[in-house]
Amino acid sequence: MLNNSLKISARRGGCQRQIFSFFGSSKKKNYATEATFETKPFRLHKLEKGPETKVSVSKDDAITFYKQMQTIRRIETAAGNLYKEKIIRGFCHLYSGQEACAVGMKAVMRPYDSIISAYRVHGLTYLMNVEPVCVLAELTGRKSGCARGKGGSMHMYSKHFYGGNGIVGAQVPLGVGVAFAYKYNNSDGVCFALYGDGAANQGQVFEVYNMAKLWDVPVIFVCENNGYGMGTSSERASASTNYYSRGDYIPGIWVDGMDVLAVREASRFAIDYINAGKGPLVLETATYRYSGHSMSDPGTSYRTRDEIQEVRQSRDPITSFREKIINAGLVSAEELKKMDGEIKGKIDEAVKLAKADVEVGMDELTADIYANELESNVRGTTPWVTYKHKRIGKAVNL
Repeated sequence: MLNNSLKISARRGGCQRQIFSFFGSSKKKNYATEATFETKPFRLHKLEKGPETKVSVSKDDAITFYKQMQTIRRIETAAGNLYKEKIIRGFCHLYSGQEACAVGMKAVMRPYDSIISAYRVHGLTYLMNVEPVCVLAELTGRKSGCARGKGGSMHMYSKHFYGGNGIVGAQVPLGVGVAFAYKYNNSDGVCFALYGDGAANQGQVFEVYNMAKLWDVPVIFVCENNGYGMGTSSERASASTNYYSRGDYIPGIWVDGMDVLAVREASRFAIDYINAGKGPLVLETATYRYSGHSMSDPGTSYRTRDEIQEVRQSRDPITSFREKIINAGLVSAEELKKMDGEIKGKIDEAVKLAKADVEVGMDELTADIYANELESNVRGTTPWVTYKHKRIGKAVNL
């Protein structure tokens, strides 16, 4: 909840006034077109100056960020229910609680910037221009999915989004490779390479820290620290939990990953830092996951239900942002309630379509192996059995 003494800067019609926000006040509803907030201090490693803690947001952007976070939450709730109904099979890793991280980064990504992550990517897939119905259909293994149902929860891709990757930490070297391509082609693009606190202990992460700094590759290493790995806390798994300083010779920033505006500013700073020719940067977004590591993990054997409930009540990225923008007069509670209903209706309809759709046939077993057909025949289980390669999907220019 906002502190009663929080000073908010609100603009209307080119006139700037200083006002004070009091929770529950109705005088400022629908008043402001822009508001300024103070974030938690950023922690810095090998940096003399970091992002500004005084951050502004327009009404339009505030509404966009709220809709995006709420849509991701609804997608993940739907995915969890579909898994419990045994319509989604296999692995399924939910992003509920971490929405501000993805939305904050996407807010400052330019059309040609790239992002790559592990397997907790349903929300990120949606942000990278894949409709919710295509995300859910991919989860249910149906042909209208973004990979025609052949990738599932852990393998989703779109333009400039190099997907979810199933091997812990393996996406980080791939992200450095994507960033190296920008440098090689003399582009000012950057790649966000995301990984969790568990994957942060992987040796390959430290290997590419070294390579990225040697070559000043335009990569932003993003450790989404949600506090827990697979079945244990970060404190029990890591001798050092200051993940933003793990790059040693690479500068780093700790950011409150439950604050979408703080993540946005840290990401903006990182892009500007890299484009100034200073090399890679590490961001640690301190966030929280409400669900277990995956659907097979109840998430309560290594933490208490009270802890989860306390975070939901005091630090939830959507609820806290909602209170901020209402109290700043950027939007009314009634407007947000209407948006919530529209989002719920859209996701409910997407669930129905994802359930009703059909799976691809066996004739697609060898389809879309190549973006450009390199081999017309594909080897089967033995050298003397081959299958003809088929081109079904539209190639994505990654």
